[in-house]
Amino acid sequence: MIRRDVFQAIADPNRRAILGMLADNQLNLNQVAAHFDITRSAVSQHIKILTECGLVIVNQKGRERYCEARMEKLGEVWDWLNQYAAFWNDKFDAMEKLLKELQAKNKEDAK
Repeated sequence: MIRRDVFQAIADPNRRAILGMLADNQLNLNQVAAHFDITRSAVSQHIKILTECGLVIVNQKGRERYCEARMEKLGEVWDWLNQYAAFWNDKFDAMEKLLKELQAKNKEDAK
């Protein structure tokens, strides 16, 4: 079995869309597939990948298979992104400082 991680799962726009759909609702496979212009088999493959990395669980209820998102696994992505927050905050602070300097210079030049 291929070891998949959350980053592989969210790399595909269809899988991100599936996660978005499942964030608030449990849906059966047909309901999920109805939102896409790809085959039901392709949707099932996306669900399989999401399941393998722990972002989705599939529960059998009678004859239907319902998909449910496990968003807490996205914490891995948050943790990874969060390490760059200080970098971007510094960049935005420097940009804000530069903009203020340019605005002050423009006001001076206008006088």
